[in-house]
Amino acid sequence: MKTTYYENRKIKETHFIADICFDYYSERLRADDYRGNVTLFAEWLEEESQKNNFHKIIVKSKVDDVSYWQELGYVNEGEFKGYFNGGSAFAMCKYLKKERRNSEYWVDEDRILSDVIKIPKGATNLPLPSNYLLRMADIQDAMSLAELYGEVFEVYPTPMNDAEYVRKMIESGTLFCVIEHEKRIISAASADVNETYNNAEITDCATTPEHRKFGLMKHLIDQLEKELFQRNIYCSYSIARALSFGMNAVFHQKSYVYKGRLANNCKIFDKYEDMNIWVKDLSV
Repeated sequence: MKTTYYENRKIKETHFIADICFDYYSERLRADDYRGNVTLFAEWLEEESQKNNFHKIIVKSKVDDVSYWQELGYVNEGEFKGYFNGGSAFAMCKYLKKERRNSEYWVDEDRILSDVIKIPKGATNLPLPSNYLLRMADIQDAMSLAELYGEVFEVYPTPMNDAEYVRKMIESGTLFCVIEHEKRIISAASADVNETYNNAEITDCATTPEHRKFGLMKHLIDQLEKELFQRNIYCSYSIARALSFGMNAVFHQKSYVYKGRLANNCKIFDKYEDMNIWVKDLSV
């Protein structure tokens, strides 16, 4: 029996419409877009969360609505600058369980972030070794990508170890960039493109342990950014595990700007993880 990780739904009610992600795996409800009556929409969000035993609600709010969400008890956890065709989206969050709200590692993550910010931006990439091949992926790579993600991540918030799931992602427009070594994919990253609002999330970053010393992820991100720029997509963002010095350092060095932290946001490895928001304007 397959696990249903998440379900995207378009909600149409009398007083509001919304694009909602029911994230069963990470026990949260996420509103990626909405318009209409904020108060009635907030009531609906809480009712649906309680029905599904979700512990966190995330609303991507336009700037004019931030104060409404704050009045309803939501906390602003960060900004996705440029998300809505150049306008910012603010991560307005509400918790339905105190255990989900309290972060055990917050102070440690502050220290990691402080160390990351001290690193100079714009560091030159290490040259890609001659026996490594950088290229964009296609549908034929779905099985190899699934094997890579299955090897790197024991637990992950989406079923990236399922070749059919990866194939559907590629068919739906998600861009994957890979690096091969001896005809085997040993590093990969993706850009999940939102064609409605012209933004993209850099995500699914993975490198097998024995190949991590060459700074491969920087090459992958550079190539994905070039692909996005050619498509006139200028808002590039990512959310990185706040406990990971390496990935946060990569985004900082690639001139992404830290824009907040999502507490206990999603289930990775053995627990809920706090995630740092990093955003870059590719038009600059």
